[in-house]
Amino acid sequence: MKFISLNSRGGNYLVVAENVAWLRSAENGQTQVGMVGSTPLLVAGTIEDVSASILAQANASGRRAGDGPPVTA
Repeated sequence: MKFISLNSRGGNYLVVAENVAWLRSAENGQTQVGMVGSTPLLVAGTIEDVSASILAQANASGRRAGDGPPVTA
């Protein structure tokens, strides 16, 4: 299980990378992040910035045996 950080204007989130289901552009340069089994999170940044951040954090070093394959676009 790999936690990633998502920045929001109202506070920051730590979420499990594997639980990110979808991204959707929102108003004012923000992005909705769909979560498996939950309501979407509204985070700061464009969809491109958020997706790049998610991929970079999910593929960062520190992977353990059994983590599964790296996340790709």
